[in-house]
Amino acid sequence: MTSQTTIDTTGPGDKAPAATPSGSAPEAAGLRGHPWLTLITVAVGVMMVALDGTIVAIANPAIQKDLGATFAQVQWITNGYFLALAVSLITAGKLGDRFGHRQTFLIGVVGFAAASGAIGLSDSIALVVTFRVFQGLFGALLMPAALGLLRATFPAEKLNMAIGIWGMVIGASTAGGPILGGVLVEHVSWQSVFFINVPVGVVALVLGSLILLDHRAENAPRSFDLLGIALLSGAMFCLVWALIKAPAWGWGDGKTWAFVVGSAVLFAAFGFWETKVSEPLIPLALFRSVPLSAGVVLMVLMAIAFMGGLFFVTFYLQNVHGMSPIDAGLHLLPLTGMMIVGSPLAGLAITKLGPRIPLAGGMAATAIAMYGMSTLETDTSSGVMSVWFALLGFGLAPVMVGATEVIVGNAPMELSGVAGGLQQAAMQIGGSLGTAVLGAVMASKVDSDLPGNWTAAGLPPLTSAQLDQASEAVQVGVAPVAPGTPAAIVAKITDVAHDTFISGMSLASLVAAGVAVVAVFVAFLTKRGENAEAGMGGAHI
Repeated sequence: MTSQTTIDTTGPGDKAPAATPSGSAPEAAGLRGHPWLTLITVAVGVMMVALDGTIVAIANPAIQKDLGATFAQVQWITNGYFLALAVSLITAGKLGDRFGHRQTFLIGVVGFAAASGAIGLSDSIALVVTFRVFQGLFGALLMPAALGLLRATFPAEKLNMAIGIWGMVIGASTAGGPILGGVLVEHVSWQSVFFINVPVGVVALVLGSLILLDHRAENAPRSFDLLGIALLSGAMFCLVWALIKAPAWGWGDGKTWAFVVGSAVLFAAFGFWETKVSEPLIPLALFRSVPLSAGVVLMVLMAIAFMGGLFFVTFYLQNVHGMSPIDAGLHLLPLTGMMIVGSPLAGLAITKLGPRIPLAGGMAATAIAMYGMSTLETDTSSGVMSVWFALLGFGLAPVMVGATEVIVGNAPMELSGVAGGLQQAAMQIGGSLGTAVLGAVMASKVDSDLPGNWTAAGLPPLTSAQLDQASEAVQVGVAPVAPGTPAAIVAKITDVAHDTFISGMSLASLVAAGVAVVAVFVAFLTKRGENAEAGMGGAHI
């Protein structure tokens, strides 16, 4: 199946230009369709979504205090956004394939900025959560469209570099979120964390209107698989919901497994339906491409190791070392800096060497970095921490770039939006899995070690209920000290809490390192997406 790309630069009544092969980039007419200006434009839009993934966490305590919200309500500020984003990504990618990635990108930008402004104007936690869900939905439109535009605009030999810079923006925005969030909350207000997206959105809208070129593949879908959308959305919702609620419900709880089983049943029904419908949401033949499937698995494994491991590092810096959110963000700058520097370099390396060696090397470096993070102690110096954080950023850069190019590049042009949705969904699910699974490892280790450490320190015995409360505090590095406790006892409790937290974080980091080692072998199944335009007739190995 050979796909063709129709490039629509005309107004109403103008003659449409001829189609160009999907494997080659179109000629840019002035500003519109210029590859590097397109990259800048989509980077500005993507920056909003990536930034919001981490910047809001810093604002949550201030939102809770200002709006009188409960802890569970504040959790929904994050969970509502994440659920809407994860469930909608693949469908949003399909919308881009059908109606054009330029249109979906611009709608996503406008909707995301408008929802952000609405959150800043909200005077209740219910409105904040509602508009966070809208942020997730519009963010889902924006992210796959950005990758679809890059795939259609850049020639094959420059796509890796473009995705490298795209990955640099995502990495820098994600890691820089806590720093910017801390500054805004401390010196302006929690509302400013959301208001900042409005001018960024205006810039992205103006640039997109002037620069982005609409690309339509000749074989683009003409109808929608509504039942497929419902089945896949339900399956994704059940899976992500189970991962979100498992820490509270427990992994052995019947409710957790009911959603896991429900997700499996819906995924199976989705797979069966996709073989019957004439225009499926995700043609299952797409996964005959071994490199594409390996890229999806690799993205999940990378996110498990990265997101899961980094989740505990923030607690380690703030609650064990006593850093402010801004200081904790600054201590993560080596990670951010290496991702900024490493992403475009990784693009160059992948262009010259292909993806296998850079991806395997990146995951090996990630494994070593996670092992190094398992050796952190309560008194580890900033210099030692910086070494491991920098190595982690160095390892993640080629994986973020390479796995993305493998997924998007090995999909036919008319499915580039779906491929972009797959890439983002894999990362979201991997991050959720990492936080849930490594969180369970942490909880198990703390529950196992805390009673013995408490007794060994000569502290007064705790009731079962008190021990459960203490364990929950220790899992995030907080010393469970009651008001009025003598200073000598406070010091002992703090030592026990921090030492127990460190033991849990160490085990979780070792598990993350093991996941990264598995990913090294998966990386060798990848391949450059140079033959994607040949279609999905067989496996690309």
